[in-house]
Amino acid sequence: MNRLEYLWLKLRAMTLLVFARNDAALAVFETMRQRWPADRYVLASRAHLLAQTGRTAEALAASELLVQNAPQDGHGWFNHAFLLETAGRYEEALEAFQRATTLNPLLDRAWYGMGLVLIRLHRYDDAVEALKRNTELQPMSPYGWYQLARVHIDRQQPDEAKKIIRHLKGFEPKVAAQLERETGLQVGGPAG
Repeated sequence: MNRLEYLWLKLRAMTLLVFARNDAALAVFETMRQRWPADRYVLASRAHLLAQTGRTAEALAASELLVQNAPQDGHGWFNHAFLLETAGRYEEALEAFQRATTLNPLLDRAWYGMGLVLIRLHRYDDAVEALKRNTELQPMSPYGWYQLARVHIDRQQPDEAKKIIRHLKGFEPKVAAQLERETGLQVGGPAG
């Protein structure tokens, strides 16, 4: 690998992105992919830019190349799973999220994504487990808690949802109020 050429092209692509010249940056990434077809940075950057510009099918193909060339990269699998979910390919997305969390058990966003896919697949018991893991890793983020409360409602477990709403009142009162409005559950103050 010609390190200087690689760095020059990388800097050029980043500069083009700063000036929102996405097509030109994509052309640079394509040049880099031709020179270094298995480079993780190049494959990931290209897939990300394709996804950002709404070229989902191309982004998915680029992401597939990434996970084929870097099968031990949990973040790559997370991004691939996200694209699969966006494309409505939920079973495949679930497998990719599972691969991401196996490779990187601390990847909280992958646990959250897995929970969302499991909800879409109506696998609520499994969704609870994934979302609980997400909330363990990101206890102050309201997103996992919100989805977990919604799943408890879907499972006809209003008492569990109330516990979560009470918990959210302690650090995210707006999200707690939103859940109260959406579910019709009225909960007292934050958990002590």
